[in-house]
Amino acid sequence: MWSRVQIFFKQNLALLAVPKTGTTALEAALRGKADILFKGRRKHMSAAAFDRDCAPFLRKAYGLTPERVAVMRDPLNHLRSWYKYRSRSALDGSPKSTAGLDFETFVRDALERPCAAHANVGTQHKFLTLKTGQPPLHHLFAYEEMGALLAFLQARFGREIVLKTANASPALDTSLSRETEARFKAARAPDYALYERIRAAGGHLQLEYG
Repeated sequence: MWSRVQIFFKQNLALLAVPKTGTTALEAALRGKADILFKGRRKHMSAAAFDRDCAPFLRKAYGLTPERVAVMRDPLNHLRSWYKYRSRSALDGSPKSTAGLDFETFVRDALERPCAAHANVGTQHKFLTLKTGQPPLHHLFAYEEMGALLAFLQARFGREIVLKTANASPALDTSLSRETEARFKAARAPDYALYERIRAAGGHLQLEYG
């Protein structure tokens, strides 16, 4: 398993991994370049947790205040990726498995409270923001416009960065009724609002924080 938070001193960057946004491939491409790696239970450190716990440590221990970078995916496609990922045979028999479950049901289950284990995947907005709704980040990139992120990283690292396919999900039918899609979009309005800000900025939303 790749580390999910990478700190690069020379480039002054902290790369936070939002689950199911292609960051495994990024981590592979940048393997060996990070000065600090956070693993284990910290493998998916939220932006708020990084701001609260990690940033003060880096500042005190190393005098480092890195620019924080994360990727966000179209909210519905993000859920599609989770659905496919949890259909894999490794989860057979687990309450998190989506095997034998259609996507329509999965989306509806994701909107229920309390949420069933197989659909309990959280939201990108919650992962990327503070309780105030502000992202404690400096750069947010759209997964669907990965070229913007690669150009940014290549400029910082001074070399070409090539992504290879990693953690490819199985091909499954993820069609959805208009009614359920409308319910999902209404329930995930904060996610869509943030995602549209990134897309409107050309796939790279620059933020002021700290």
